[in-house]
Amino acid sequence: MPFLASFQIAELSSTLISLVVAFVLGTLIGAERQYRQRMAGLRTNVLVAIGACQFIDLAMHLSGPEGAVRVIAYVVSGIGFLGAGVIMKDGANISGLNTAATLWCSAAVGACAGADLVAQAVLLTVFVLAGNTLLRPLVRIMERLPQGEESEASYQVIVIGQLAKTAHLQAQLYAELEKASFPVAAIDDQLRPHDMVQITAQLVSTVVSAKELDALVADLRRLPEIFSAHWARSGAD
Repeated sequence: MPFLASFQIAELSSTLISLVVAFVLGTLIGAERQYRQRMAGLRTNVLVAIGACQFIDLAMHLSGPEGAVRVIAYVVSGIGFLGAGVIMKDGANISGLNTAATLWCSAAVGACAGADLVAQAVLLTVFVLAGNTLLRPLVRIMERLPQGEESEASYQVIVIGQLAKTAHLQAQLYAELEKASFPVAAIDDQLRPHDMVQITAQLVSTVVSAKELDALVADLRRLPEIFSAHWARSGAD
């Protein structure tokens, strides 16, 4: 039988080790995304990692490193299509770019594991986690730096709560913004995992103080229906 003729315990052991490495490292990356309640969370990142791993491992066993290099090119382009599915555009606002980039990196981790480059896979995972966690405070600091008179920026106040209370959350957010004298251009909602919803209030372009926004967010966090709240600033194109 072809199966018995091609079965080799050494190759199976190598594949098992590669898949276990991809699974564990994909879990580490996905856990951070799941904790942040991103669209592509734990299971998605794990599946991307082990899928990429198996494609590369299969190519390695069938045609060696040269075949694996060709498959890697297809994996990269395929993950590009998957990443495009998590990017959402709402007017001038674009979300999901970081999630798409993380999926791309998960595929790279899986590819390294499939090519038996375990040390490189671990190292890449460390850098991915560092990029998604350690750089977050730096981003917030940079967003709150004072801008020059020539610069333009848009401000958003974002809260997260239960999906069933969407209308109530919108009303509370609008009331708090009105009480703080922040003019609102629009309020939108976006579905999140685990029956949660993200409410984003786009502020009218105006002079906004970081201290005032910090105080507003602190008040929002005291409300029992709101699980988390923060504000963000993005420069105009």
